[in-house]
Amino acid sequence: MKLLITNIGILAGIGHDGKHCLKGEEMAQLNAIENAFLYVEDGRIVSYGPRIDTPQVDRSTMIVDAEGGAVLPSFCDSHTHVVYAGSREGEFVDKIRGLSYAEIAKRGGGILNSADRLHELSEDELYEQAMKRVDEVIRKGTGAMEIKSGYGLNLEDELKMLRVIRRIKETAPVKVVANFLGAHAVGRAYAGRQAEYVDHIINDMLPAVAKENLADFIDVFCDEGFFTPDETRRLLQAGAKYGLRGKIHGEELAVSGGVEVGVECNALSVDHLEAMDDHDIQLLKDSETIPTALPGTSFFLNMPFAPARKMIEAGLPVAIASDYNPGSTPSGDMKFAVSLACIKMRLMPAEAINAATLNSACAMGLSEDYGSITVGKVANFYITAPIPSIDFIPYAYTTPIIQRVFLKGEEYIRG
Repeated sequence: MKLLITNIGILAGIGHDGKHCLKGEEMAQLNAIENAFLYVEDGRIVSYGPRIDTPQVDRSTMIVDAEGGAVLPSFCDSHTHVVYAGSREGEFVDKIRGLSYAEIAKRGGGILNSADRLHELSEDELYEQAMKRVDEVIRKGTGAMEIKSGYGLNLEDELKMLRVIRRIKETAPVKVVANFLGAHAVGRAYAGRQAEYVDHIINDMLPAVAKENLADFIDVFCDEGFFTPDETRRLLQAGAKYGLRGKIHGEELAVSGGVEVGVECNALSVDHLEAMDDHDIQLLKDSETIPTALPGTSFFLNMPFAPARKMIEAGLPVAIASDYNPGSTPSGDMKFAVSLACIKMRLMPAEAINAATLNSACAMGLSEDYGSITVGKVANFYITAPIPSIDFIPYAYTTPIIQRVFLKGEEYIRG
């Protein structure tokens, strides 16, 4: 299939050839061309440039008029939990009344609440619920996403979640990577026996996950009241034996040692970081571990935001993701996450967009094919209504400016 997008007002997020992520000052570079075209063949970008250089095409080429709108690479969301059962608005009300995340968890809410609900649903029911959320985020501009397990917390239910994620991989046009998060919390059957639960993950869950080839990564919630740095290290080392690179939930509730273990174990990313300190920032320098901020979580839980401005000034490659989940961030709107990054973390619009595209693709190991408008990459992009500048995207933080979405060079139409 051949596709030509014409009459593009602003084509942004172009180039960065050969760069898998942008660090520090590089993040302010959002290359753009005004009055442009974009040409695609067989789902990959072939060329782009000023409108005067638009190639001649044959009758087999689909021509789409952008009508003066902007074209940007699809968002890449490197941290989601979209496979879950039902909502948790009751806990939302508890938070309004003043209960903390940790207090709700101690009362049997939070992650364990979602695990109880998920246990009752079949794979088909979970898949149908999750696909509604996947459709929602695609229409909001997301073209690649990581989906985590972690609401099973026993062997059967973790496998059930990962099989649903595999099914989404096979049926949805969005690019999906799977993350095994058996160490999201201690399952109810192991209450008071955390060390035994860690052994259960290593000895029983991981071999079963690997046997069915259900995961691309392994993740651990290394934080106060959850898993310790030593337990996290054991789990990441065990996952590595099955070819699963580590990722970490860390420094959300306290300075927990998650960043240190992440760097030591060469984790691909450490996510959350709301409570990280200057020492953590220094640890991340010269590492291959990407710090990933989740501004929607801070917004919804009314907690501090990750120090992304400090990280960029220290020369780090910051990524942004949604954390879409039923308890702490019931939103997968990456445009809103970009706005929050600008408003609350003081990122410039170009920095925030790069964090939510190329750098977030890198935090999934996908930036060779996703995250920018680059010759040879997969043609995942969206077309906006006409806008005065790229800065308008985070500025107009609730305006639905995305009008058309293309994945692998084909327009996404909800089935």
